[in-house]
Amino acid sequence: MADITAAMVKKLRENTGVGMMDAKKALVENNGNMDEAVDWLRTQGLSKAAKKSGRTAAEGLVSVSTEGNIGAVVELNSETDFVSRNEEFQNFVRSVGQVAKSVDSIEALAAADLDGKSVSDTLTGMISTIGEHMTLRRMTRLSVPEGQVVGYVHSALADGLGKIGVLVALESSANADALQALGKQIAMHVAAANPQFLGKDDVDASVLERERAVLKDQAIASGKPPEIAEKMVDGRIRKFYEEICLTEQVFIMDTDKTVAQAVEAAAKDAGSAIKLVAFARVQLGEGIEKEEEDFAAEVAAVANA
Repeated sequence: MADITAAMVKKLRENTGVGMMDAKKALVENNGNMDEAVDWLRTQGLSKAAKKSGRTAAEGLVSVSTEGNIGAVVELNSETDFVSRNEEFQNFVRSVGQVAKSVDSIEALAAADLDGKSVSDTLTGMISTIGEHMTLRRMTRLSVPEGQVVGYVHSALADGLGKIGVLVALESSANADALQALGKQIAMHVAAANPQFLGKDDVDASVLERERAVLKDQAIASGKPPEIAEKMVDGRIRKFYEEICLTEQVFIMDTDKTVAQAVEAAAKDAGSAIKLVAFARVQLGEGIEKEEEDFAAEVAAVANA
C-alpha cells in the first residue's frame, strides 16, 4: 500500500475542494493514485458537492422535534426556497430533527447515524442528488428532568417544518396537557416577540453595560445633571429588560400579564409549581449575508470576457 503523505492529501483537496478526511480516504481507497482518487470522489458524489460549497445557502427549513421532556430544533439550509418544498428534502430534515434529540452539538449531529450512514454523508448525497449547496447550520437541544419541552413552528410548510422554530422548556410535575397548552402559548409568544434572554439574571453583563452607557450619555446630552441622569437610566433599564427578557415581556396572549405572571397563574390553576427554565428560537437564514445578484452586470461581464 502506498504511503499517503500530507502533501498528497493537500493536492487532492485543492483539486477537488473536498474535506481533509474525504481526501485521505479517497487516496487510501485508491492506493495513492491521484487520478483514480478524483474519480472515486466523483462516484461518491463528494467532488460534485464540493463544487457547490461556495454558494450562499440561506433558504431551507427549520425542524422542531419534541418527545415529552426532550426537544430539538435544527436549521438546515439550501440555496433556494424551492428546495424546501421538495418532499425528499423535507423528509431528510425531519429525520435529522429526530436524531438531534439524542445529541448535544452540531458536530455530534453531523457524525450521528442516520439509516446506516452519518448525517453528514447523507447530506452530501442530497447535495449531489438535488444539485444545490446545503449546510447543517445549527441546532439546540433542550431537556428537563420532569415536565415538558414544547415545540412550535411558525407558518409550517409541513409537519414540524417551517421558517421559525421554537422550543420552550417547562419544569413541573403538573399535568402534561396543561404544560403543553401553556408551552404552546409561550412558544407562539417567543416566535412573535423574539426575546434575547430568558430573564434579567441571564442578560450578558457587557450588553447591559453598553446599554447603560448609551442611556446615560443620552440623558446627560439632554441637559440633565449626572445624579438625575443616573435615576433616568435606572428607569430606562427596566424598560430595556421588558424588551429583551422573555419573563419580563408583556404576554401576547394576555396583555394584562407579563410572561412570568402568566406562568404563575397557570401554576395556580394546575395546583403545581411550574418553572420556565429555557427557550430556543431559530429563524431560517438569520445572520446569513445573502449575495445580491446583479443580472445586468453578470451579462456584461460575460459579453466582455
